[in-house]
Amino acid sequence: MARQAVREQQGITLRGSAEIVAEFFSYGINSILYQRGIYPPETFTRVQKYGLTLLVTTDPELKNYLNNVVEQMKEWLCKCLVQRLVVVISSIESNEVLERWQFDIECDKTAKDESVPREKSQKAIQDEIRSVIRQITATVTFLPLLETACAFDLLIYTDKDMAVPEKWEESGPQFIANSEEVRLRSFTTTIHKVNSMVAYKKDSFP
Repeated sequence: MARQAVREQQGITLRGSAEIVAEFFSYGINSILYQRGIYPPETFTRVQKYGLTLLVTTDPELKNYLNNVVEQMKEWLCKCLVQRLVVVISSIESNEVLERWQFDIECDKTAKDESVPREKSQKAIQDEIRSVIRQITATVTFLPLLETACAFDLLIYTDKDMAVPEKWEESGPQFIANSEEVRLRSFTTTIHKVNSMVAYKKDSFP
């Protein structure tokens, strides 16, 4: 009986996959906001996750906002309704978009709640996620310095026929004029695959 329980835990279900991906977004967004100085460094605290020391916000309003986003993402990921999440960083003064962190999500729509769990270990997935988070942290070495006070927006691309939930609103894509793009690593749970990239304003260089 014990052996069977361990084996089941190794497999990845649709709901389990949705939770892994939503949790990655929570830590990934926190990392971006910290690395890019969108919120003061003293409003972040250190936590251990994926074998890394990560920084997460202690700001009550931001925490609440991100928790709500992650819960909504879990629901949409379970139904394979979400195709992309974008963190848009823009200048508060001019409203100009300076960076666009894009996470494209591919979902295996043959996966159902009652499907047999997929064969991939949590460790293998966490190793892949760790590589993505490390890359997010390393981007500060090549991204232009954000010399103006900035704010962020989250854009979530869903299936066209899906009703927009309360407290969410339709938005344009908020592209960057004259941008440079860097593709980051991807990870897969075997049900959801997440491809990452960052675009930034090219002429921000001196």
